[in-house]
Amino acid sequence: MPAAHAQTTAPASPDVIRHRPAGSTFPIASAVEVPAGRTLVFVSGAVPAVADPKAERGTLAAYGDTRTQTLSVLANIERQLKGLGLGMGSVVKMQVFLVGDPAKGGRMDFDGFMSAYTEHFGTAAQPNLPARSVMQVAGLVVPGWLVEIEVTAVR
Repeated sequence: MPAAHAQTTAPASPDVIRHRPAGSTFPIASAVEVPAGRTLVFVSGAVPAVADPKAERGTLAAYGDTRTQTLSVLANIERQLKGLGLGMGSVVKMQVFLVGDPAKGGRMDFDGFMSAYTEHFGTAAQPNLPARSVMQVAGLVVPGWLVEIEVTAVR
């Protein structure tokens, strides 16, 4: 497989193959191959923590904008994975649910999401990229939540 189309993971999972989109530098894998004998770990949807305890719960002010919420959600996922003996480099699949931001005319803040995402994926310290989908949803369980992310990791 040509190097431009594939990137292998860090030493924790050397036989997982992450295919980059051909000719693209966008920080996702277009596909991920997980060989037999590996354990898949499905992590339930993670949601943001309260960012401003003085703000009324269930409001956008309590949880912050999309970037703030994404950072919180990814930190939550990282803690969960660490508790399982894994890390963000173990993530092979990610599904992202974004609610339309009132400050963006009801459209999802993809740029805010990507700003936080690229602090955790595709960096020199953590180059492993997951296959990923991002979708806008009508709402999440708690008003004020703009972000929910679920991941699949490999052991």
